[in-house]
Amino acid sequence: MFIGEYHHTIDEKGRIIIPAKFRDELGNEFVITRGIEDCLFVYSFENWTKITEKLNSLPFTKKDARTFNRFFMSGATNVELDKQGRVNVSMPLIQYAHIQKDCVIVGTGDRLEIWAQESWNRFFDSTKDNMSDIAENLFNESVNL
Repeated sequence: MFIGEYHHTIDEKGRIIIPAKFRDELGNEFVITRGIEDCLFVYSFENWTKITEKLNSLPFTKKDARTFNRFFMSGATNVELDKQGRVNVSMPLIQYAHIQKDCVIVGTGDRLEIWAQESWNRFFDSTKDNMSDIAENLFNESVNL
């Protein structure tokens, strides 16, 4: 399970260090794609397979299914860790997530998310005061956190 928040930088060649804590679970090769809310999603091949199976089960006759598949799958890139624990992130993905230098890698259970520092700060600041309401809307009384 991926958990935690780590602050890193991306270099001028588009390389970012993946925190050592996550490397074993991700494996040496994994997938980076466009996420939702201007961040990048990082999946192990095992979790990527689960996601793509779900996406492939959506009816291609539904416009939303086709649109989401195009958006999500067209941005997907297989990456490989180098000896320093870095990966090359493609320029289209860097531009999509508005990453310039400072970034945040966040564990969200089944995946990692890579955010531009400024985007993460905006997201966090805009949601932290609403977490009580969000939790109430998502969980019923039988779920204790």
